[in-house]
Amino acid sequence: MEYQASSARETEIGLEVFYTGTTGTGGRLRTSPEDFLVEEISKYPDQSEDGVYTIGTVTSTNWEMNRLVRQLSKSLGISRRRIGFAGTKDKRAVTKQLISFEAPIEDVKSLKIHQVTISDVYKAKKHITLGDLVGNSFTIWIRECDFEGADLEDNAEATACILNELGGFPNFFGVQRFGALRPVTHIVGKFIVNDEFEDAVMAYIASPTPDEPQEVREAREDLGESRDFKSALGTYPMRLSFERTVIAHLARNDGDYAGAIGSLPQNLQMMFVHAYQSYLFNRILSARIKRGLSLARPLIGDIVLPADRNGLPDHSIYIKVTRENLDLVERQMTENKAFISGILFGSESEFAEGEAGEIEKEIVGAEGIGRENFIVPKIPQCSSKGSRREILGRFRSLSIRAEGDSLLMSFSLDKGCYATSLLREFMKVGVMDY
Repeated sequence: MEYQASSARETEIGLEVFYTGTTGTGGRLRTSPEDFLVEEISKYPDQSEDGVYTIGTVTSTNWEMNRLVRQLSKSLGISRRRIGFAGTKDKRAVTKQLISFEAPIEDVKSLKIHQVTISDVYKAKKHITLGDLVGNSFTIWIRECDFEGADLEDNAEATACILNELGGFPNFFGVQRFGALRPVTHIVGKFIVNDEFEDAVMAYIASPTPDEPQEVREAREDLGESRDFKSALGTYPMRLSFERTVIAHLARNDGDYAGAIGSLPQNLQMMFVHAYQSYLFNRILSARIKRGLSLARPLIGDIVLPADRNGLPDHSIYIKVTRENLDLVERQMTENKAFISGILFGSESEFAEGEAGEIEKEIVGAEGIGRENFIVPKIPQCSSKGSRREILGRFRSLSIRAEGDSLLMSFSLDKGCYATSLLREFMKVGVMDY
């Protein structure tokens, strides 16, 4: 197998290789939100007329998830905690997903928010929580490709052929996990697990990146130099609302950096450490590909996840591959009943053994961290027990069609898999073009 090295920008988030050795299509994603359509494959709570929850299909255009939830809670006059959703979706996209509201059905039906519609509203006794979905289906245009027409289709089909033979694609965490415009979330997470809360805060609010607008870069630079949080509230861009939440806390509570992180929405607090775990996972997966180890055939020492009743990996059950069960595990994998996993390192993590385990231990060890780092008493929401994640993402119903220098792709993925991690194998462009 011949892999290709990634760009330096992608390497910064652990995406060190492309699995396929084909020439990329080039091109750009999301030239408009309508070019990136995501529709959740949902688990619907049972309808119940005496239920206290309202369930609705929410279609939004160009809304980041945390900001959408905040606007929904504000419009309904309820706490964010009373709004439930199954998965975080892309911002620059048209997304359709189930959301639950602990609010009267009439209030939900009457909501009016720019570029948001709510349909198929009903009452239920059960709310929606993270993970309550099967997967997502995508319809995506790649614009301004390096080829046209039949040449473009042939180029994409060559990559599809390799991935079909593999049975999937490297299940990397996509750039959205780290911040599409400003991928620093994992850096914040690393500071948090090392109890370096001041550095974590300043990395979040005051570390500019070249792809941001000039006024944002200048605001971050000024704050990084002055550390004057009270003055920053008067100059910091209003649209950076979460950063402003942190700044406002520090303006009132000088030096309380852990509390500043704790002032953010709980799911955002958790995302920092999860992003750091994702970065380590990406590096581990990259190393496995570099060593030429299979992503589809188990090695002795691998840990596999059995399939649950929905055919998805069960992340609560770990099975170590041994000489005695190797043949059985191989058969289960060919039937999509088992999945090779990589570590999401945390306070209760279990390393694989054999060559896969060597990679995991080497990369985690080089970070100078241990399980104890992922217990964060000052910010309990940032603690993480860790888990394992399938290293091969599955795609279904892949369709490819070229129109001029644009490529239309449609497919569905299991939950937790990133469309951009599949598309990068086809496009092979810089991370900001995903």
